Amino acid sequence: MTGGITKEDVLNALKSVYDPEIPFNVVDLGLVYEVKVNDGDVYVKMTMTFPGCPVASMIVMQAEEAIKRIDGVKSVKVELVWDPPWTPDRISPELREELGL
Repeated sequence: MTGGITKEDVLNALKSVYDPEIPFNVVDLGLVYEVKVNDGDVYVKMTMTFPGCPVASMIVMQAEEAIKRIDGVKSVKVELVWDPPWTPDRISPELREELGL
């Protein structure tokens, strides 16, 4: 990874993106499956909590915008995938504790 942008930078930016139906960010919900950074080009593979999510395109757009705000980002590609399907097991330990799971 070059350009000074790290996977952690991308994940921190994505923590500003919330699922409007579940008021938690997409990182803590476990919706982000993969992050790749290559010389300012950022690729993210993510999903939604269920395939019929009516706000999926809005969340993807918000994710792209959040990543574009990182200094040094040249391009952003957020791919929405449904396989593997999301399960509550993907929720972060911190959020699981907060939710009492």
